[in-house]
Amino acid sequence: AVVSTQSTGAHTEIDLANPKTNKKNAGFTAEEREDFSTWLEAGFTDSFREFYPEKTGAYTFWTYMGGARKKNVGWRIDYFVVSSRLMADVAASEIRESVLGSDHCPIMLLLANPAGEKEN
Repeated sequence: AVVSTQSTGAHTEIDLANPKTNKKNAGFTAEEREDFSTWLEAGFTDSFREFYPEKTGAYTFWTYMGGARKKNVGWRIDYFVVSSRLMADVAASEIRESVLGSDHCPIMLLLANPAGEKEN
C-alpha cells in the first residue's frame, strides 16, 4: 500500500528548520510525532527518509509569513508512507521544492517498472 498524506506535523527533528523552538507547538508535539511512529511500527516506511536518511533542509511546507520559503525555514509534513513489502519497488521519493504556487510543494513517488512489463 502507498499512503500519500499531508500529516499534521513533522515526524523528527530533521524534518523542520527549528525543532527546539517548536516542541510544544502544534505540528511537532510528542503526541503527534508518536502518532506518525505508529505507522512505521505497523510496517510502513517513510519513503523519503528511506532514500535520504540524513538530508537536512528538505521541506514541503513554508508559512507565507516572514519570507520563510525564500529562507527555507520550513517543515516536511507531506509524506508518501509505503508498506514495507512494496518499498523494494520504489525507485525514487522526491520533494519538488522549486514548484511554486502554494505554501506546500509537490512530492513525487516513482515506482520501478516490474520485470517483464512493457513501458508505454
